[in-house]
Amino acid sequence: MDKAHILREIKRTAAVNGGVPLGQQRFSSETGIKPSDWRGIYWARWSEAQQEAGFAPNQLTEAYEKTELLDKFAELALELGRLPTSNDIRLKAHNDPQFPCDTTFERLGSKARLVAQLVEHCRAKKGFEGVVRWCEEYTPRRRDPYCQSEPSEESGIGCVYLAKSGRFYKIGKTNSVGRREYELGIQLPERITTVHIIRTDDPDGIEAYWHNRFSAKHKNGEWFELDAADIAAFKRRKFM
Repeated sequence: MDKAHILREIKRTAAVNGGVPLGQQRFSSETGIKPSDWRGIYWARWSEAQQEAGFAPNQLTEAYEKTELLDKFAELALELGRLPTSNDIRLKAHNDPQFPCDTTFERLGSKARLVAQLVEHCRAKKGFEGVVRWCEEYTPRRRDPYCQSEPSEESGIGCVYLAKSGRFYKIGKTNSVGRREYELGIQLPERITTVHIIRTDDPDGIEAYWHNRFSAKHKNGEWFELDAADIAAFKRRKFM
């Protein structure tokens, strides 16, 4: 890909956009020029390409603070009536030059990490109760139902699980519910099954919360004698 061609396209698309240079994602989608065509070849950052084309860097895609990004994400969620996907963000950024592109949100980490930050961010904001509820109901995609893949150190996401053996229930924490279920099964006379898991970035705190909530029904160790209402309460939470 020729450098001069990229610079001409930056100027052309900016002219069509009212004199404002496009963000990296939108520029790529509208011209077919991928970041791999220029990054590390002609420029290290998109802002440097914009500057060489004669424009000030697009601050909208580069200078967002964490709280601003969370506000933008939450506002789009309210607009959609659900948590946005990457495609929702791309479409919004395409139609609204003031909205950050999907790659900008990557600085908040994985989707699960973003949701964990978003729920805390919105708890104190009036009118964002729906966003809090969607965050609590959120179940990450591309994982098995037992949270078997080890979370990365960066994501910090683990699991608090509810498991059943006979008429008793165990509430514990782990990075791999599937593996923990197997380990427990070796030690118990009756088969153990996982009833539900809650993904969380604070496994210790969330485990302690449920242990305290059901303390009146505590039997031994992490085992409890729970009723249908208790189990339903636990299963309502997918992320804490």
